[in-house]
Amino acid sequence: MPPVPSSSPYPTRKPLPHGRLLGLDTGTLYFITVCAAARNMNVLANDRVAKGLWQNICFCHARGDWFPHLFVVMPDHVHGLFSFPLEAQMNKAVTAWKKFTAHALDIDWQRDFFDHRLRSEESFEEKAAYICDNPVRAGLVKAAGEWPYTWRMSRYGD
Repeated sequence: MPPVPSSSPYPTRKPLPHGRLLGLDTGTLYFITVCAAARNMNVLANDRVAKGLWQNICFCHARGDWFPHLFVVMPDHVHGLFSFPLEAQMNKAVTAWKKFTAHALDIDWQRDFFDHRLRSEESFEEKAAYICDNPVRAGLVKAAGEWPYTWRMSRYGD
């Protein structure tokens, strides 16, 4: 049966697969990016919103939804390195976080999010450096350590 033509002039977006591959353990790391709907505007990198996002990341960690290794808030998107419990579904955890923060912090997020599972040949430190250097590449600071909206969590707390 041929596809039904769409009345929209825009292409139909395909849903992104955010499922966990079978056999992966809780040590698997994911690089996750979530974008605000307002691109090229600073809607996230201010004390109220950025700190509110991090506080909710920590709340979800305490609840057992995920383990946040690194979290960086940029003006119009966030990056993070996360691992998830085996029984957790990454898609549900991130979607619930977006829904809560949209309401609590008045953020209009883009639909969906980007995730990338770090492969065995990819180093955590290389990916963390890439994420932490994002504010430098964007011209917001001269050195990654100067960006106030970067958080790392150790296994023993934040």
